[in-house]
Amino acid sequence: MTQGEGFTNSDGLAGMTAYDRTGEKIGSVEQVYLDDRNGRPEWVTVKTGLFGMKQSFVPLAGARRQDDQLHVATTKEAVKDAPRIDADQHIEPGEEHELYAHYGLTRPQAAAGGAAGGAAAGKRGREGMREHEGMAGMAGAGAGAGMVGAGAASRSTGQDDSKSGEMIRSEERLRVGTEEEVVGRARLRKVVVTEDVKTSVPISHEEVRVVREPIREGDGTRASIGEAEAEVTLHAEKAVVSKESVPVERVRLETEKVTETQEISDTVRKEQIEYDGGKGERGVKGEGWRDRKQGPRH
Repeated sequence: MTQGEGFTNSDGLAGMTAYDRTGEKIGSVEQVYLDDRNGRPEWVTVKTGLFGMKQSFVPLAGARRQDDQLHVATTKEAVKDAPRIDADQHIEPGEEHELYAHYGLTRPQAAAGGAAGGAAAGKRGREGMREHEGMAGMAGAGAGAGMVGAGAASRSTGQDDSKSGEMIRSEERLRVGTEEEVVGRARLRKVVVTEDVKTSVPISHEEVRVVREPIREGDGTRASIGEAEAEVTLHAEKAVVSKESVPVERVRLETEKVTETQEISDTVRKEQIEYDGGKGERGVKGEGWRDRKQGPRH
């Protein structure tokens, strides 16, 4: 069975195997968090990391269910790099903003309130999911807490932001990492070339010379008059060339890693709080501003 984007209930989501948009396995789904406005699943936690000891929050926006597999619209690396938030604790407004910013999601306008009022309900919603594997009762038990616990920061107390006297100031931060890419290839190629080689080798040959020896009287040599001839065989050496192949050198390619520092610059946005004191006092407050009690001047 394949289900397109958007889940109407949390039945069967817990225990499914999550895969990223490229089909790579991420881990097993542990908990499901509902939007307290409509009771629909919005986030799940997935066991990742070594031996599955870490639970990472993954958005269900754009996800689809296929049999016992949950295919999400993000990547495995994005899930692994998600902000570390304890899935068993209440999610603070700043933490839920980090989740939305990390995945590049738009924060629901109705969920701009704080998360303090829904902490207890969020806990009940998580406990309900542990007790009911089928998740059939999750829509009722955790309907007022799902997004509070998982990072949507919906307010379940019904208080209006204008009456609460607080708002969340956020800013962007650079997350810089590294990735490997192919920048070139090196090859070894063996070719045959010809060169002239000269060497010297001694060779010998036989030559004929006439040797005359006088015969003394009494040697007993007989004399005869007539024609005769004698011959000898002459020998000579000649150069003989042969070739053989012998190994002379081993050549290989090696790579070495060289580390250098590169400066990265980018533009980030941050929010400032403007205040109006009601007595003509106006100003802009940034990160260094802390709450001050204001009362009547004497």
